[in-house]
Amino acid sequence: MELLNVLFVAPFLDMADSPVFFAEVVISGVLTGVMYSLVALGFVLIFKASGVFNFAQGAMVLFAALTLVGLMERGVPVFLALIVTAMVMVALAMLIERMMLRYLINQEGIILFMATIGLDFLLQGFGQIAWGSNVKVLDVGIPNQSFEVGGILLNQFDLFAAGTGAVLVTGLAVFFHKTTIGRALRAVADDHQAALSVGIPLKTIWIIVWSVAGIVALVAGIMWGAKSGVQFSLSLIALKALPVLILGGFTSVPGAIVGGLIIGVGEKIAEIYWGPAFGGAIEGWFAYMLALAFLMFRPQGLFGEKIIERV
Repeated sequence: MELLNVLFVAPFLDMADSPVFFAEVVISGVLTGVMYSLVALGFVLIFKASGVFNFAQGAMVLFAALTLVGLMERGVPVFLALIVTAMVMVALAMLIERMMLRYLINQEGIILFMATIGLDFLLQGFGQIAWGSNVKVLDVGIPNQSFEVGGILLNQFDLFAAGTGAVLVTGLAVFFHKTTIGRALRAVADDHQAALSVGIPLKTIWIIVWSVAGIVALVAGIMWGAKSGVQFSLSLIALKALPVLILGGFTSVPGAIVGGLIIGVGEKIAEIYWGPAFGGAIEGWFAYMLALAFLMFRPQGLFGEKIIERV
């Protein structure tokens, strides 16, 4: 009885007693969820266009952030450094297509997945050789002051990140569903050989999608790097994107945002209200437990497509 009270009664009483504090916890979770979603978007883009989980997306986030801060440390103005870094990510996409993807056309998904694991280690190693391994401070001029609205404390940086995420999701959703290239990307994911047979240029499509994923990685790298510093643990945020993808669906751009919001809010509420019952520090594993439970009822995710294969 005491356990039920600790787990179910006391937390809801605390929420009711301090509605302003509860609102702050929820808002903090929403803004953290948007940050997770920025990383998850890169995974969705690659999976939607090639049908493979890109294990190297976290390394792409790190590589983009390292390149940006490395250029800025060498005296390049912020705006010019952003343009050069974006060009570097496009060049990286072209290299990936030329050196890796074109040799893996129509191969099993596990082969492509293993190739992205190798790419992950390559990008981390090259980034360390090129820019060093020290923790770097990234300041691109995003305001970071806090202010109060109705008794709720908000932060300008978090609101900027949320707005950036919303713009990205809207743009990518339109790109995939309203443009010819977007429809071609989905056709390539279904069947490489069939896409080639109807004249879809696989080489060009893969360069486009990896370039867009690289730009998304740059945006995510800016947000995470400005928030917590550019360091090699940044690549590990890819692991936090996994529960987001499981909840939202591997093929859904809006699902990446919704999944991120659920994970962000869920882990903040769990840490504050249920954490003491488990000795604290449940924020690190709560998302994975929630995703595991979700897999039992809807394995394709909230917005994912059901895959039915004839056997």
